[in-house]
Amino acid sequence: MQLAAMVPALRLLAGLMIATLVIAALYFGRELLIPLALAMLFGFLLDPAVSRLKRWGLPRMASAIVVVAIALAALGGLGMYLGSQVQQLSTDLPTYQSTIRDKLRSLRKSANMPSAWDGVFKTYNTVEKEISRPEGAAPRVQKVEIQTAQSNPTTRLLQWLGRIAEPVTTAGIVLLFVILILLDRDDLRDRLLRLMGGNLHVATDALDEASQRIGKYLRMQFIVNVSYGVPLAAGLLLVGVPGAILWGVLGAIMRFVPYVGPMLSAVFPLALAFAVDPGWNMFLLTLSLILLLELISNNVIEPWLYGASTGLSTLSIIVAATFWTALWGPIGLILSTPLTVCLLVLGRNIPALKFMEVLLGSEPVLGPQQRLYQRLLADNVDDAIGMALDAVQAQLPARPTQKDKAQAVGSFYDEVAIPALRIATQQHLESATAEHRLRLSSGMDALIDELQDHYAPALLPADTKGLQRRLRIHCAGVRWEVDALAAAMVAHAERLYGHEVSCSEWALAADPLLAQRSAKAVLADSDWVQSMQTTDLLVLSIFNHQPQGTARRMVRRIRRYWPHMRVVLVLWNAPQVAADPDFAAQCGAQACVTSLRELRLWVDAMQSADMDEGVIAAPIPENDSERVEVLHGSGVLDAGLTPLYHEAAQKAANAFNTRWAQIAWVDSQMVLTPGSLLPVPSSQALNAAGILRAESICSYVIYDGTAIVIGDIARDPRFAGNRRLLDLQVRFYAGVPLTDRKGQLLGCFAVLDDKPRNMSEGELELLSSMARQLMEDVRAAQKQGGSSAQSMPSMQAESDSNPLV
Repeated sequence: MQLAAMVPALRLLAGLMIATLVIAALYFGRELLIPLALAMLFGFLLDPAVSRLKRWGLPRMASAIVVVAIALAALGGLGMYLGSQVQQLSTDLPTYQSTIRDKLRSLRKSANMPSAWDGVFKTYNTVEKEISRPEGAAPRVQKVEIQTAQSNPTTRLLQWLGRIAEPVTTAGIVLLFVILILLDRDDLRDRLLRLMGGNLHVATDALDEASQRIGKYLRMQFIVNVSYGVPLAAGLLLVGVPGAILWGVLGAIMRFVPYVGPMLSAVFPLALAFAVDPGWNMFLLTLSLILLLELISNNVIEPWLYGASTGLSTLSIIVAATFWTALWGPIGLILSTPLTVCLLVLGRNIPALKFMEVLLGSEPVLGPQQRLYQRLLADNVDDAIGMALDAVQAQLPARPTQKDKAQAVGSFYDEVAIPALRIATQQHLESATAEHRLRLSSGMDALIDELQDHYAPALLPADTKGLQRRLRIHCAGVRWEVDALAAAMVAHAERLYGHEVSCSEWALAADPLLAQRSAKAVLADSDWVQSMQTTDLLVLSIFNHQPQGTARRMVRRIRRYWPHMRVVLVLWNAPQVAADPDFAAQCGAQACVTSLRELRLWVDAMQSADMDEGVIAAPIPENDSERVEVLHGSGVLDAGLTPLYHEAAQKAANAFNTRWAQIAWVDSQMVLTPGSLLPVPSSQALNAAGILRAESICSYVIYDGTAIVIGDIARDPRFAGNRRLLDLQVRFYAGVPLTDRKGQLLGCFAVLDDKPRNMSEGELELLSSMARQLMEDVRAAQKQGGSSAQSMPSMQAESDSNPLV
C-alpha cells in the first residue's frame, strides 16, 4: 500500500529528471542543434517549391538545387541592394551633422530650463549626499584616466575575422543541412516515423499536423511582414525619410524576430528623421506612421491571418519566447514559435506528453459542460447563468424566430446542461460532498429559472386553425433530484415549441401518491387525475446507468392508473439500453431516447398523421419545382455517368468502412440511385434504380439543405417503420448535399451501414469534400465526353418501370 501511494511521486520525480536532462542537452548541444533547427525551418519554407518542380517532371536533386540557388540569389541580390542603400546613407550622414547638433543643443537647453520639479530634485540630492557622507569627512575628488593600447593592423584583422567566422560557419552548416533535408526528405520522414513508435497512423498524423501548422504559420508571418514593410516604405517615402525602401525591407525582416525586432527596426528611420529635418514634423510623422502600422498589424492583420494557425495560447507563446531565448539567444527567439508548435503536436498525439497540450494549447482544457459544473460547485451561480445565456445567444441569428430560440435552448440543454448533470451523477458518491450536491441543485434550479425568464414561450393566437396540433405533455423525473432537473429542462424546451407542458417538481419515487400502491390514494388527488387524464404524452427522465428495473416498475405503475398513457423514457446515462429496439416494448413505453433532439423527433412524429403508416415523409420545399428543373437540366441523370457514381460510392464505402454507399438524385417523385451499392431486396425487381421520395432519407437532406447523420435508424421515428430499410437491415445513415456551382441542391452523397455508429465532424467534412470532388468529376466527364441531358430519358425510363413507384 505504501509503495502504491509513492508511485505518483516517483513518476513526478522521474519526469522532472527527464525534463532536466532534456533542457541541459538543449543548452550544451546548442552549437549543433541551432543550425539543425534553422535548417528544418528553411526546409519547411522551401520544400513546397521543390515538390512543385518535382511534380512538373524535374528530378528531386535538380529541383532542390534550383530552389536553393534561386533563394541564395534572391538573398544575395537583396543584400547587395541593401548594401548600396547603406553606403549611400553613410555618404549623406555628414551633411546632417549641423541639424543634429542644433537639435541636441535645443533639447539640452530645454532640459536645463527650470521646471516645477527642480526644487524637489535639488532637495532630494542634498539630503542623499548628507546621509551618505561620513561625519567630518571632506569630499575627495579623484581623476581617473583610461588609456587603451594601440593594436597593430594584423591584430585588428584577426579580431575582425574572429567576429565573422562564427556566423559564416553557422550559415554554411545551415545551408548544408537545408540541401540534405530537401534531397532526403522522404528518408528523413521515414526515420522520424520510426522514432515516434510503431503506430504509423498516429505518427503520420503528428508529422502532417506539425508541417501544416508550421508551414501555415510561416506563410502567414511572411504575409504579415510584407503587409507591414510595404506600407512602411511607401509612408516613409511620402514623408521624405532617406532610404525609405531600405527601412521598409528592414522592418519586414526584423518582424521575424518576435517582440524585439519591430522595436529595433523602428529606431533607424526615427533616428534618420530626427537628423534630416531641422524641425520636428518629419520625426513626428514617422513616429505616427510606425505606431499606426503597429496598431493595424497587431490588432487587425495578425489576428485575421494567423487565426488558429499555431494552436498556441498567448501566454505559452510569451513563455516559450523567454525559454528559448534563455537557451539559444536571439536565434532561439526566432525559432521559439515553430519549436513550441512541435511540442504542442507531440502533446496532442502522444499520451505520455498530453500535459504539453494542456500547458501550451489555445483550446480550452475544460469543456463547456465541465466549466458549468465547476461554476455550480463553486457556488458561482451568476457566472454559470452568464455562461448559459451567452451559449444560447451565440446560436441565435440576428432576428431569431420562436423556433430558433427553441432550437438554441434545446441545444444548450443537450450539449452543456445535461452533460453537466451526467458528470454530477458520476461523481455523486465518489468525491461530491453534501454541500456540493446542495450547490449543484440550487444553482441548476436558478439557471433553469433564468433561462425560462429570458426565453419564455410565445403566446399562440386565439385562432389555431391550420397550425400543427399541440400536445399536452407532462415531464417528470423518476428517482433522483437530477432526474427532476432534467425533466424541468425538457419541459422548458417543449414549451418553446408551443406545447402545453406541465412538470413535476420532485422525482416520482419521492412522491407519496405514486409511492403508495393504493389506486384510491392516487385518485384522491384531483390535480393528478386531471393532469394525467388530459395528457397526451408522459416523458420520464432517468439518469441511472442501469435503468431497466426502475423503468419497468415505473411504467407498470403508471399503466395501473392510466392504461392508455403514452410514455417516452429518456435514458440520459444508458445509451446501450436505449439502443435495444425491444426494450421500449418490454417496458410498455412508446420509445426510449437519450437526448432532447431524439425526443423532439418523437414529439414531431406524434403530431404527424403519417406516423401510423410507419414512414414520415419530409416536407416538400417551396421552390422544389425550380430545383427539379435544374436537376433535369444539369445532365447528372445521364446513364453514362453511372460507372463514375459506382466508383465514387465504392471509394466512400471503403474510406468510412461501411457496407454501402450511394449517390442519390432527388426528383419530384422518385429518388434515383445510379451506381448504388445497396442490394435490391428480393421482393423488388432486379432493375430497380431508386425509391419513392416519400420513403427516402435523402429527401430530408434536400428539405434541410444540410448534412444529416442518423446513428440508429431503428430509433428514429421518421424511418423506424420503413419496410425497405428494414428489409435491407440498414441501421446507420450519413448524407451530405450534392449541389451545382450555384449552390442548388440536386441530391445527396450518403454512406450506410447495418450497425449503429457515430460520425465525427472530421469524417462528415471528409464526406462533404468527396461530394464536392464528385461534382467536379461529373463536370469534367461532361466536358470530356459531351454528356448532356439528352440521354436522360434512358434513366427515367428505367425508373418508370421500377415497381417501387
